[in-house]
Amino acid sequence: MDALDLARWQFGITTVYHWLFVPITIGMSLLVAMVHTAWVRTGKPHYLRATKFWGKLLLINFAMGVVTGIVQEFQFGMNWSSYSRFVGDIFGAPLAMEALLAFFLESTFLGLWIFGWDRLPKKLHLACIWLVAFGTMLSGYFILAANSFMQWPVGFTIANGRAELTDFGAVLTNKVVLATFPHTIFAAWLSAGIVFMAVSAWHVGRRRDLDVFRPSLKLGLWTALISFVLIFFSGDTLGKIMTETQPMKMAAAEALYETMQPAPFSLLTIGTLDGTEPIFQLEIPGALSFLATGSFDGKVQGINDLQAQYEKEFGPGDYRPYIPITYWGFRLMIGAGALAALIALVLLWLTRKGRIPERRWIWSVAVWSVVLPIVAHSFGWIFTEMGRQPWIVFSQMETVAGVSPSVSAGTVLFSLIVFTLLYGVLAVVELGLMIKYGRKAPPPVEPPKEDDDSTLAFAY
Repeated sequence: MDALDLARWQFGITTVYHWLFVPITIGMSLLVAMVHTAWVRTGKPHYLRATKFWGKLLLINFAMGVVTGIVQEFQFGMNWSSYSRFVGDIFGAPLAMEALLAFFLESTFLGLWIFGWDRLPKKLHLACIWLVAFGTMLSGYFILAANSFMQWPVGFTIANGRAELTDFGAVLTNKVVLATFPHTIFAAWLSAGIVFMAVSAWHVGRRRDLDVFRPSLKLGLWTALISFVLIFFSGDTLGKIMTETQPMKMAAAEALYETMQPAPFSLLTIGTLDGTEPIFQLEIPGALSFLATGSFDGKVQGINDLQAQYEKEFGPGDYRPYIPITYWGFRLMIGAGALAALIALVLLWLTRKGRIPERRWIWSVAVWSVVLPIVAHSFGWIFTEMGRQPWIVFSQMETVAGVSPSVSAGTVLFSLIVFTLLYGVLAVVELGLMIKYGRKAPPPVEPPKEDDDSTLAFAY
């Protein structure tokens, strides 16, 4: 493999690994804030115990997300310097706002929340974790705004071979980010709900600390179900925006080779090895037309017609993404998320009116379902980024032109091996810590006294 292939592998591995922590942090910060609010409003000790328990898992995940996220920005200068020169004037603005505004907000108030248990008034202390939850979502918005420019560039002009910012408001209100942000946040809530469900199921199945984990289980189950419904509707909107801005990605997601009106949704497609044409397809008539256009009789452009159109518009070249990855990535994203929601629905029914199922396999399924949102998120981003290929900035710069010209394949290979091994160690550490503290009983704490004059205390 050359430097381009290695650089793409490195960025893909580190990005997907980093994204494992981001949605869980976004979702868990909200759920921890809700549990903390329940304690402040009711004064019931089991809500305080739950807040301390889930807060510890949130901190582990947050710390790992920070460590792995730092690497991402260095890669822009190391492996993708040509891309950075081209788009830095635009890409740098939302990234700077994410670091200086959103991350500063969430990290500062997370610190106050950690150390303020025995010092801050209850309501002020509660406000800290709500600001953390808001900060994580704000951080996600700025990152998605930067990424959405790569999907649908707006608010710029080309001067001296570079994209120069002309309208920052247009970048922040890009139609792609306005559709992507709610879809991503709802998916983050689904992830957090499943984490709450899985960990609580481990304890409830063993009849441990039911006063803490039964409410946590219910919160996780309802969060997962409500989030999935919201994901369904936000995904419908995102599909229409994707058809409008990147029709090739939509066609590749469905392996739709020829333009059709109406267009069916493919449940299963078997194609040639090079992905240029289908051999067998199992379809739902008109479903793709509705997803793409809002009408069951809508016209959806096919891969072959779009390839011919792009050749006329951008010059000779292959503008098709790798179809097997986009096709199956799209389905694994939807399938894993839907399966997680289905498990939550079944478990909610089985635990209604205080019931606790006796069959251990039910609780085992609930525990292992924690991997499903991780799979859905990973393949969702793989589909999003691979479906844009061969563009690194759609219609403006191809990926092959964005790699650093002076970095050798050997250098990239070395850093790829180092990062992969390092991230493998971090994965073991993260998993070990989450399992260790997820299995522990919630701390037997008493509500803090507001008139306590003790120094700041680390609650964990």
